[in-house]
Amino acid sequence: MKNTKSSIAAANASALIVDDDSFILEYFSELLSVMGIADIHTAGDGSVGLRTLIELPQPPDFLICDVFMPDMDGFEFLGELATKNYQGGIILVSGLDITLMAMAQQIALDNGLRVWGAYSKPVSFATLSTTLNNFGINH
Repeated sequence: MKNTKSSIAAANASALIVDDDSFILEYFSELLSVMGIADIHTAGDGSVGLRTLIELPQPPDFLICDVFMPDMDGFEFLGELATKNYQGGIILVSGLDITLMAMAQQIALDNGLRVWGAYSKPVSFATLSTTLNNFGINH
């Protein structure tokens, strides 16, 4: 599944990372920074992620979202993204049940969201790099 948007340089790309684990937020922030992405936002759960999306002048080009979080989990967050017609790419991650992650991916796709991938944590640099390149984030 290729991105229909034209390619953009990593330096011009923006990202939102939504995960309840502060280590994972730092891990993805560092990976993206090494890839040249400077506009990185983080949120510790889905409700903070939604507030961040609303407050940003433009939606991020892509987001990385944990499927299992307390309060507003990834399923609820994806539902809210669909109602807001979010057009960026979505990378789903989970440290838990891969079957439920596949369900989250299907729900997102069924709601018109653009899922770029679904991966078990931790996601390697190579996997994240390949995914971003495949969807037009050149670094």
